[in-house]
Amino acid sequence: MPDTTAPPARSPWVPPRWLRWTVGVVLAVVACAAWGVTTASAELSLGPHEARYEVTTNGLVVVDLGPLGTVQLDSPAPLGLGARVVVKEIPAELTSITPAQNLDALGTDVQSYLQFFATPDITVHRAVRALAVDAAWRTLAALAVVALAVTALVLLLGRARRRELAAVAGRHTWELTAGVVVLVATALTLSSSQPDTSTTTAEDGSPLFAGTPLAGARITGRLAGVVNTYGQQLVTAYQSSEGFYAKADRSLEAAWDERDVAQAAEDALAGAGVGPAPTTSPSTPTAGSDATTPSPSPTASSDVLTLLVISDLHCNTGMSPLIRTAVERSGAQVVLNAGDTTINGTAVEQVCVDSFASAIPKKIPTVMANGNHDSPLVAKFAQDAGWTVLDGSVVDVKGLRILGDHDVLQTRIGVASHQSGDVSPDEQAQALAGAACDAEKDGEPGVDLLLIHDPSIGTVPMQTGCVPAQVSGHLHRRIDPTQIGLGIRYVNSSTAGATLGQPTVGPLRGTAEMTVLRFDRQTHRFMDWQLVSVTKKGVASVSERQPWPEPTAVEVPASPLPPGD
Repeated sequence: MPDTTAPPARSPWVPPRWLRWTVGVVLAVVACAAWGVTTASAELSLGPHEARYEVTTNGLVVVDLGPLGTVQLDSPAPLGLGARVVVKEIPAELTSITPAQNLDALGTDVQSYLQFFATPDITVHRAVRALAVDAAWRTLAALAVVALAVTALVLLLGRARRRELAAVAGRHTWELTAGVVVLVATALTLSSSQPDTSTTTAEDGSPLFAGTPLAGARITGRLAGVVNTYGQQLVTAYQSSEGFYAKADRSLEAAWDERDVAQAAEDALAGAGVGPAPTTSPSTPTAGSDATTPSPSPTASSDVLTLLVISDLHCNTGMSPLIRTAVERSGAQVVLNAGDTTINGTAVEQVCVDSFASAIPKKIPTVMANGNHDSPLVAKFAQDAGWTVLDGSVVDVKGLRILGDHDVLQTRIGVASHQSGDVSPDEQAQALAGAACDAEKDGEPGVDLLLIHDPSIGTVPMQTGCVPAQVSGHLHRRIDPTQIGLGIRYVNSSTAGATLGQPTVGPLRGTAEMTVLRFDRQTHRFMDWQLVSVTKKGVASVSERQPWPEPTAVEVPASPLPPGD
């Protein structure tokens, strides 16, 4: 008779323990990372407003303006990730003003909107960075919770019960894995996506934004009517500003080309002995300057340090490309920022600091002295960008010893200048004079340059003979190198083309200026200075190098300075 005994049932394959643990760990990491990314948020700014940025999974970037409606853009992020930006109030420090000052404040708000509109990439970069940091912390926190939960569960179950559950789980490893993946994906989608609360269907894309960084943006709610009515004014302002600075940058490139040709010819003549070298020729006195002996030439080109001076930018981010061009074409090795980088020193103006910082290569150090329109918050933004912010002590930057500090006065739109701390301007001047002379003790080389926003603060230090040179801003007008006390002071005009009572966003209202300085690290003396200017018509020029005067041994009293801003 045939054998009818059924073959023994085959035992299901049970994955080895190491594989089960690997799958579990990978699932935990992926789930925690997904939760961390899709629930990340950050408190930043949008234009003049505070704003909350949140990650979503609907593939859209939605700017929620409350009852006005929304602005919607397709997200460039992968995996369907998007963002929701909930716009909040304008910060109190921008709105705590009297009714008589409302017009000035409104003008500042419009400037902030235009800054965001013109440089959305800076805002996006800050948002992405902040959300990435928050996502990382959330992921780590979730992993810590999972690790603690698993540890507690292992201890509570006991060895026998753990073996029993492990046997069951081992036979269903892949079913459990698939179930966990589906469950996690569903939960994350539901938790991170926001319901669409708008009552108006979004347009396919406002034609107003064509050709701008917001091309393709869709408008919903009441905001659509506002944009259709007034949006063209903002777009026109944006296009006018972009066109102006693009033209000005081309003009600056052309001006540098002309100057390079002229400088090469001058250097060739000097090398042939036909004419004197630019740095050794007698200086021609200019208005407000002293006819003193020029500085000697350096002994080797490696001893020459090239610096670019900027000041009083006042959030005119349109000048960022021109600053980049000036840095590149001048061969600047250090950038000196004489202050007033912002308008009100608020959190929403970080976009200005970031824009200027992005114009300067990371390898080139930037040294800043905060101005009266800046704040400790601006100093932090600058330090985060990698800049050196002066605090009353001496710093050595590529062989140039710089002393400086922040402006002790504070000025805000619609509010007169006032002392911001316990130190008065006179006390700060005395402190800087003491710091400069103390630096020469014990055989130390001392100070080469005083970088301070308000030029009047440098009068006392210059009288001591411990400060051979000073660079400042604040006045929105240039004062050529002039002997004050026993040193030489130079006042840079506004790099934003700032003029009294005029906004600094949009095409220039006045002539914007930067200055190239050359410093001899062997003699510790400045060699020459060179003016870079852009007129309000967008025409740039680069002057010839002019010798930096050598101070005489006779102290020269300071002349009254015009009021600053």
